[in-house]
Amino acid sequence: MPNFSRIFLHDSKADAVKRFHPWIFSGAIKKKDTGLREGEIVDVYSNSGEYLATGHYSPGNIAVKIFSFEKVSDIDRLFLEKFQNAYWMRKEIGLAASKQTTCYRLINAEGDGLPGLIVDWYNGTAVLQAYSIGMYEQRSLIVECLQKVYGQDLRAVYDKSASVLSKTQIQVENQYLLGSREDGEVLEYGHRFYVDWEEGQKTGFFIDQRENRLLLAKYVAGKRVLNTFCYSGGFSAYAVKAGASFVHSVDSSAKAIEWADRNVSLNNPGQIPHETSAVDVFDFLKKYDGEYDVIVLDPPAFAKNLSARHQAVMAYKRLNKLALDKLRSPGILLTFSCSQVVGLDHFQGAVTAAAIESGKPIRVLHHLTQPPDHPVSIYHPEGLYLKGLVLIVG
Repeated sequence: MPNFSRIFLHDSKADAVKRFHPWIFSGAIKKKDTGLREGEIVDVYSNSGEYLATGHYSPGNIAVKIFSFEKVSDIDRLFLEKFQNAYWMRKEIGLAASKQTTCYRLINAEGDGLPGLIVDWYNGTAVLQAYSIGMYEQRSLIVECLQKVYGQDLRAVYDKSASVLSKTQIQVENQYLLGSREDGEVLEYGHRFYVDWEEGQKTGFFIDQRENRLLLAKYVAGKRVLNTFCYSGGFSAYAVKAGASFVHSVDSSAKAIEWADRNVSLNNPGQIPHETSAVDVFDFLKKYDGEYDVIVLDPPAFAKNLSARHQAVMAYKRLNKLALDKLRSPGILLTFSCSQVVGLDHFQGAVTAAAIESGKPIRVLHHLTQPPDHPVSIYHPEGLYLKGLVLIVG
């Protein structure tokens, strides 16, 4: 049995851990062993000495991120069991081994019992992001687990943790831990996408919008579609393949527009007209004179912390009002928020405020969220970050 350092909680703070919440905040700690370093594995006890959990220590506000609520005798075996369970679940929901979809999320942090770790699968390449020093230090073990789960199907593992660990005390460099660069083409419900996990945002592609892209395809045949914050053109590719009459992709990044053009061309057998604009979306919506039948609003997170939430809610309101002004009647708006600190009530309130200002009759067709390969632990509702609405306007 490993001899980990110890942390003891105040009497009133043990109950949250017993209810399987995976975070322990710094204020819950009564005492701890001296000399703890960031990323160290620690055992957590009640004030009376009852074992509660095991996790990675950090000197920040979230002092421990728990990966086991049972005494750990073998870290290697524990991680492998979690990876095997995660793969089994993706197989159950029809993703692992699918011939139509070759990219999905394998490890979704707390949702898969491994806080601080994201692993996305791209047709033979696993891209990982460690959001904690503790998980970063387990990179060799993570590669071993991936090899045991995927066998010869695993050709490369790319560690893309540099940006998310940039404010920590360690120097991190993005690098291949196994293999080398692949061609980067994947399938999603039969749609072809080029993914640049080295230069792209997050792990390279916004896998969490997969089901929502498929839903969009049901509404665009013969219609003019605007895809804002388009990144690499996921929604745009679905729109052209589904027979939209015209698709317009807008993003402030010129590189993203290049990727969007490439991905639309991979999925546009009918040669649907596709226009791109590398401009700020707010400026575009204020100045552009045209109208659309369908608009997609998929902005980046407007708030990273609670102190920025009010400002973010106001930004969502302005954005949705601008989009509503560009919609023909009747029209359809798909609007999203990926800001974890902006809850569903705040987001829907912002959209409702924009709807009131527009003066248009608006009904909700769908409430949207993240797909099942981005699972949320029932004990950790904070893991639910993606919120969306499909509105029919007019």
